[in-house]
Amino acid sequence: MSSTLASLFKKSTIDDPAEALKACEATLRETSDDSQAQQTKAVALLKLERYQDALQYFEQTASLQGSIPEVYAYCLYRAGKFEEAVKVASAVEDSRGAHHITLQAAYRAEDWDAANKACLALSKSKVQKEEFDLRINKLALDAEALWLERLSAGSIPRATTDDLAAFETAYNAACISVSKGQLQEADILLKRAVNLCEHHEELSAEDKAVELVPLKAQRIFVLQKLQKHDEAAELAKELSASLKDAAVDVSTRKLAENNILASVNVFNPFLAHKTFSSSSVPKSERLFANQSTSLKLNEQAMQLQTFKYDGLIHSARKKSFMDALPSTSPDSLLTSMFGTAALARNEVSKAAVNKVLPELEKRPNDVGLVVTLVQLYVLTGNGLAAVDMLRALFDRLEKSPNDKDQDVRYSPGLIGLMVSLLRTQGRRSQLNQELARGATYWRTKPKAPSSLLRAAGIALLESSHDEDTKVASEIFEKLYAQEPEDRSAIAGYVASHATDSTADVKSLSGRLSSIDELTASINADSLENAGIPQSANALAIAQAGQSRKRPAVDGLSSKKKRIRPSRMPKDYDPNKKPDPERWLPLRDRSTYKPKKKRGKRDDRTQGGGNVNEALDISNRPAGTGSEVVSGNTAGNKKKKGKGKK
Repeated sequence: MSSTLASLFKKSTIDDPAEALKACEATLRETSDDSQAQQTKAVALLKLERYQDALQYFEQTASLQGSIPEVYAYCLYRAGKFEEAVKVASAVEDSRGAHHITLQAAYRAEDWDAANKACLALSKSKVQKEEFDLRINKLALDAEALWLERLSAGSIPRATTDDLAAFETAYNAACISVSKGQLQEADILLKRAVNLCEHHEELSAEDKAVELVPLKAQRIFVLQKLQKHDEAAELAKELSASLKDAAVDVSTRKLAENNILASVNVFNPFLAHKTFSSSSVPKSERLFANQSTSLKLNEQAMQLQTFKYDGLIHSARKKSFMDALPSTSPDSLLTSMFGTAALARNEVSKAAVNKVLPELEKRPNDVGLVVTLVQLYVLTGNGLAAVDMLRALFDRLEKSPNDKDQDVRYSPGLIGLMVSLLRTQGRRSQLNQELARGATYWRTKPKAPSSLLRAAGIALLESSHDEDTKVASEIFEKLYAQEPEDRSAIAGYVASHATDSTADVKSLSGRLSSIDELTASINADSLENAGIPQSANALAIAQAGQSRKRPAVDGLSSKKKRIRPSRMPKDYDPNKKPDPERWLPLRDRSTYKPKKKRGKRDDRTQGGGNVNEALDISNRPAGTGSEVVSGNTAGNKKKKGKGKK
């Protein structure tokens, strides 16, 4: 029978694994320990994509695991057991196929160190037909390293011309740009990838439809981040129409449907929740951590919008009971945050804070609960209470003897939150102290978060204290040792060791951009003419002051001020031009004429008139009597008293 099976295998091709499986089962019914039939059956099951059946057969036949370890590792990989696949494949020595399985399985397990090691091993012994595949895998590893913060953005070069030659490399280069936050560049690369895929000559129409799904789904995400919502909605409609007939795997379909749902305006949250919950990803097609976190975030957000408060609260309490608190895992944080929002009934007010505070007494070390309370305090304008709330959590964690609690205390996310709160309140010294404490804790750890160390080093370099400068130099020494090609680490090392004669500063400074390159696009004359730069606060204050001032010249305002009719004079004529001197006092106007007083003339003295020389008694003869004469007799009348007739 064995000879018959061998002859059958010689005649069989890759297109008939079902016939080979039938022959193997017939042979094994007669000879159950036939090793060749066992191995052929396992391979046939894999070719038929019956991965769970193949894995079950490997577990039932223990001898197969040692006889064909590469096939067993591949079976574990296709069944979604990535960590076990890495363990089995790594144990195989001097096998290029095992290195490929290790690379793929470690990449899916997000074990970047093992994947990078396998990739380097494959690159040492180059095979011409594998160079393109290795280039694709290397770009994918670089993107994963950025997501996992294993490498900095400066240590990964930009996309080259070779990366634009195929849609696979263009897509992975776009993922690197997304990880760096360079969304405009990512959009250009994704458009290039879509165009190359649509015009690929060797792909059938069905294959193109499958390959275009992740490309367009990723571009929808980028367009949303760029605030191009209309363009994202149009692409979502196009992808939704083509997704119905595309034979894509369940995980890719789920991610595409999520991006489509996020791009289209669904005014009914209950309908959106129903659409989102209509499909789920099986365990065999496990998503990456950031993908599963995003899906869970969207799911719980829709539960909050559909008033499923009790379910969210129950899930948060159950999660806190099962997990060892405190925890900064995304799963624990999201569950706790949405449970806290459900306790507040999705409201932002002081009353909502009072509803949540009793839960804090039950779970004082729940990081998600504390962070949500801090957010509520900030939104209600109580920044001091937010700092006090977070500081109290830090104090409780610092008193804990557990090392994991200390990792939570000095986690980059919590330190970043505290730094952000202190910066908004202008507490610069406390901000530097918090960064220094975090850097002091992590710089002795083997896997220190480079983002936290870099932020702490930059802040401490700006300080004028010698102790802060010393700590900054130690931080950048560690960063440079971890990533010797990172330009930011090199720049920080040079700046912190500028006064150290023993450090190799000159050779390292030559690897940085020169001053001439950095200042080539700067116009010194325009800067000088612009004057002294002012801070944002100073400019805002100056603009506010100018807005309160009256314009120097009347009539410059483009908008005519409307006067209420009650304030207009009764004889107001809109066609008549008002007197420009109406605001001046009467005596200062050019038309002013003083009034003359009655009974008085400027050429007469008081009580005076024409003098009659005949009345001069000095010329009259003695004994002459008086005569009645006509003249001014007003002086002889008595004045009437006021108020009398």
